[in-house]
Amino acid sequence: MFRMWGKLWKDNRLVRDTVICQPDYSLSRTQMVLQSLDEICYEFDLGKPIWLDANITDFQRHDKTRFGADHFIEQIDFDYLEIQVIEE
Repeated sequence: MFRMWGKLWKDNRLVRDTVICQPDYSLSRTQMVLQSLDEICYEFDLGKPIWLDANITDFQRHDKTRFGADHFIEQIDFDYLEIQVIEE
């Protein structure tokens, strides 16, 4: 089962977190990551962040990346959103 952990951080403290499970292995890994991110954003009531080259590189290397204020169109009230794959 594919699981992704989404965390909201503010002032070096974990404010909120959630784990999203994707049991459908007919999807590609990229589709599972994007669908999980959509579900995390929906649960946190956020707009979808913009993936920059640095995010793609970090995610490919570490299965983990952060989205700060410059990745969102609207104002955010936290420092960053961190996503991490915890199980494949």
